[in-house]
Amino acid sequence: MPQNFLTALPVFNEVKYVNEVLDLVKQYSDNVLVVDDGSTDGTSEKLAQRTDVIVIEHEQNAGYGAALKTAFQYAIDHDYHSVVTIDCDGQHEPQRIPEFVEACSNGVDIVSGSRYLKQFDEDTAPPEQRRQINQTVSAEISRRLGIQLTDAFCGFKAYSTSGLKKLDLTENGYAMPLELWVQAAQHELKIIEWPVPLIYLDEDRSFGGVLDDATTRLEYYHLVLDRSIAKTEQFA
Repeated sequence: MPQNFLTALPVFNEVKYVNEVLDLVKQYSDNVLVVDDGSTDGTSEKLAQRTDVIVIEHEQNAGYGAALKTAFQYAIDHDYHSVVTIDCDGQHEPQRIPEFVEACSNGVDIVSGSRYLKQFDEDTAPPEQRRQINQTVSAEISRRLGIQLTDAFCGFKAYSTSGLKKLDLTENGYAMPLELWVQAAQHELKIIEWPVPLIYLDEDRSFGGVLDDATTRLEYYHLVLDRSIAKTEQFA
């Protein structure tokens, strides 16, 4: 297994989970980066007390995509072979990090967690609207980009930094993964999905403002997907 990997966590207002999750992550990864995306709930103070993780702070909340872009750039700048991304809300199991690192080798550029590839004993039922939107968007990506995805939005992933260097990501919000899939397909990156449990601890989690409305969120995802595809066709 390539040992030179970074585990990165985008964090925004996770005071309830942050220390517990990081304690677990540290058991499976020596190099841990937290991108604190403008937290205001005490998360930043908890992170300041830790000496075992690297912390990069965004002064203001810039978005999930912006936090991931910061993590990607850090991994590239510090010559890591790969970077594993894991959310800090307790919905991902850090003990699976070595599996993702192992899978992200031998020419594989993206290992994307999927909560729908197989069933696990610890699975919980997802909020119905979120499941429907994920299925709709995953099917559209598969059809339009020619890559087979069952879970477009799982935050548990591993990326080769050599693959990330080919991407030019500009989306800062929750739809950044859609832009990433478009560019990954354009550059013919090798993508595999990896089964992970379906765990929802906070069904009322906010996407922020108008995106909490499912119809608005789906429209936003379509907009980003259309825009990203148009952009790649422009430079084809």
